[in-house]
Amino acid sequence: MKKNIFYAQSGGVTPVINSTAAGLIDAYKHNKKFFGKMYIGKNGIAGALNEELIDVDKENSKELSKLKHTPGGAFGSCRIKLQDPVKNKKEFTRILNVFKAHNIGYFFYNGGGDSQDTTNKLEKFFKQNSYDVKCIGLPKTIDNDLPITDNCPGYGTVAKYIATSTYEASLDVASMSNSSTKVFLLEVMGRHAGWLAAASGIIKDNNVHAPHIILLPEVLFVRDSFLLKVKKSVKKYGYCVIVASEGIKNSQNKFVSASSSKDSFGHAHLGGVAPKLASYITDKLKFKVHWAVADYLQRSARHIGSKIDVQQAYAVGYESLKIAKKGLSGVMITIKSSHLGKYNWKIKNTKLSKVANKEKQLPMSYISKDGFGITGKCKKYIQNLVEGEDYPPYKNGIPVYAKLKHPLVKKKLKSFK
Repeated sequence: MKKNIFYAQSGGVTPVINSTAAGLIDAYKHNKKFFGKMYIGKNGIAGALNEELIDVDKENSKELSKLKHTPGGAFGSCRIKLQDPVKNKKEFTRILNVFKAHNIGYFFYNGGGDSQDTTNKLEKFFKQNSYDVKCIGLPKTIDNDLPITDNCPGYGTVAKYIATSTYEASLDVASMSNSSTKVFLLEVMGRHAGWLAAASGIIKDNNVHAPHIILLPEVLFVRDSFLLKVKKSVKKYGYCVIVASEGIKNSQNKFVSASSSKDSFGHAHLGGVAPKLASYITDKLKFKVHWAVADYLQRSARHIGSKIDVQQAYAVGYESLKIAKKGLSGVMITIKSSHLGKYNWKIKNTKLSKVANKEKQLPMSYISKDGFGITGKCKKYIQNLVEGEDYPPYKNGIPVYAKLKHPLVKKKLKSFK
């Protein structure tokens, strides 16, 4: 009997995670003679725990065709951290039983470092229990912080959004700086790695001075040095544009904007670094400051999609099925690029153990000597990933996105508690 496929989306979504789903679905439709059915977990791995499996074949094909240009997680995502399978086997046993009940032999999990850890744990658990499931991790994170892979699907589009937003806002503040706002602050995501904030630096050239300051988690934040830089920028240019990672740390190596609450993975909730920095500037320098937080706007900005990013996201999904057909398991799909001449890339893979719960920060060669900007090497790396436009179709001035019905397969097991 042919084995069925189970795919799920995990963690914070990206503008192109559905492109990866589209790639996998298309590959499944082109290879039906090798596989049984394709199921998708409703709300990520929670779909396996709750036995809520979406039957792809019952979704409207026209709506599925829109996935490639639809933001968000079309099938629902989640932040669920599976505990140690040795100490707590309940969740792992439940997933095993659901997979057995629905004849699932292929598991594709689309997420970041924590999600790759989940895939790695499940792969080992299935082997220990003598159940054959090919487990494949699909990379996804706007933070671009997964190791081994040269970049992560989702980053290119968000980098394009941040760079464009910074550019447009800088023109705004420059035009008003003579008699009004002197400083503009944009807060972007990035807990331990500054890839997103660094993206704003690609607009800087001989004609564009902004951003004047980029604050990265890789560089400890020193208030006095920061304020001096702001003061000098306003004096020289008449205004100052700042892009700050939410994860910047002070000299005590503590998050400037950490709250006491934590998410399901044990990470401190971040956010609010922009107003804190703004208060430093107004209190000390007396400049008028405006600030903004990109937040969910950056990771859902499919209307300004990077063509390269969309192509890579789709290829990750499509090529992963080929790898599963070859019998590979316990691997994550990676993107390997050439740094010689014109930018080109191809799909490869690596062991899940090499990427699970690991983070890739900006290398020091990508950070300017003063710690407030990026180097030409970094600029070139990011420019390759934001190249090309991939706009969604519009109707009456509004993007047309997929609307799915999530038809569920009939349950075979008792409810999970």
